[in-house]
Amino acid sequence: MSEAFEPLKVGKLNGAHGIKGWVKVYSFTSPKENIFNYKPWYLKLNGQWQEVAILNGREQGKTLVAQLEGCDDRNMAETYHGVEIAISKSQLPELNSGEFYWRDLIGLNVVNQTGEQLGQVKKLMETGANDVLVVKPPKGDELLIPYVPDYSVINVDLEAGEMLVDWESDY
Repeated sequence: MSEAFEPLKVGKLNGAHGIKGWVKVYSFTSPKENIFNYKPWYLKLNGQWQEVAILNGREQGKTLVAQLEGCDDRNMAETYHGVEIAISKSQLPELNSGEFYWRDLIGLNVVNQTGEQLGQVKKLMETGANDVLVVKPPKGDELLIPYVPDYSVINVDLEAGEMLVDWESDY
């Protein structure tokens, strides 16, 4: 593995499936089966990220299962229970201009059009209509700002670590 490896956690292993070494997979991706689009996986074993080939993966009822190279029986599969799954950030597809991964928005300073510092993006929430930024101001309660480009979100500048919004602190 190269020194430039930057892990991005995409799931974890939840135990054994069957007797032939398959493992249950809990995916953080959306949709959940997208986890199988990223190869190889890196598993955190004994405190170190180790590259592991995925031989097969599929939906099994409401869960996901995978066959990993070198994992040939249930006893071995059980040893993977709770192990984190990561990919290299370099495995992510390039985005079009104006598109961002959520992980890139977390931590940005949020400023409105009058120059008022509203706080930092702590997380994003998925709702039915649109995503919502959860912004933690220096004082007071969290702000919930709809993530709607060119409406409530005017500009995102990753290099400056700042997001310009059309929003007020008392909304």
